[in-house]
Amino acid sequence: MIEHTLTVNIPLEAGGALEDAPLVYHTSHPAWDGEMPVVWICHALTANSDPEDWWPQMVGPGKPIDTQRNFVVCVNILGSAYGSAGPARINPATGKPWLLDFPRTTFRDVVQTCIIVRKHLGINRIDKLIGSSVGGYQAMEWAVTEPEVFEQCFLMATAPRISPYLAATLEAQRMALEADPTFRQARDIHGGEAGLRCARAQALISYRCFRGYGLTQAEPDPDQLFCGRAASYERYQGEKLVRRGFDAYSYKSLCDMMDSHNLGRGRGGIDKALARIQARTTVVSIDTDNIFPPEEARAWACFIPRVDYREIPSDFGHDGFLVETQRIAAIIA
Repeated sequence: MIEHTLTVNIPLEAGGALEDAPLVYHTSHPAWDGEMPVVWICHALTANSDPEDWWPQMVGPGKPIDTQRNFVVCVNILGSAYGSAGPARINPATGKPWLLDFPRTTFRDVVQTCIIVRKHLGINRIDKLIGSSVGGYQAMEWAVTEPEVFEQCFLMATAPRISPYLAATLEAQRMALEADPTFRQARDIHGGEAGLRCARAQALISYRCFRGYGLTQAEPDPDQLFCGRAASYERYQGEKLVRRGFDAYSYKSLCDMMDSHNLGRGRGGIDKALARIQARTTVVSIDTDNIFPPEEARAWACFIPRVDYREIPSDFGHDGFLVETQRIAAIIA
């Protein structure tokens, strides 16, 4: 995938604007030839705009999402730590990183950035729009905002509105950030790293499920006096995110953005908003997903006019969208 940067001006739904803001995106080819099928991928919370990096079993030459046969596009969302305008980038008014001063953004703002990139690339029609988890938030918003643009839409492990359960988990993670005194001091981009490790560890528990932890983190010694394997895994996952270059301020910004997700806001409710989608849509839920449970997906998917609902089994909860690649590849194909 090839990285590009575009400088844009974005009016924000919550007020204000981002001026001369960087927007990072990846494409599978230097430019669209006007004929190659377009596959647009919306990435999840802490991923980046290179899907070959975080979805390697699915995206690449000869993979289910073939980067040789398709023009694949992915835009890094606002507030991310991976290039687009966000707390880690420079505030042009001060010459320093935004940190806690970065303005609040919504998924409707993110969709506007995708539209800017789409038009910049000269694309009028997108063959497949794919979004899982937070990527599904973006994909749904976009499919409602520009319904005539999409032929197919693939929504997995997601929902049209943030649930009270997910909102509660996000607040617990923000509390972990706030408990680190260096976070509010905001002296540099490394503030709040201890809090970020804790927040990520908390998040991982909600991403997985009882069965998955039992399969992968059980103690091998039946006579173990004190169990520490699962605890060690939690600490490792927290440290891993920090080492990837993610920062606590970007993490908070993205958590705040998730609070804004409501597809039906100003559209007469979720059912009427979903009814606007013109694309042939596949909705996939995961049987052990605690964040986006199947019963919730079945309740809203029926409002999409042309919908195919699927449910897949997984031992790994919400993270099944990253793990169950064979099942997902078969559905996408």
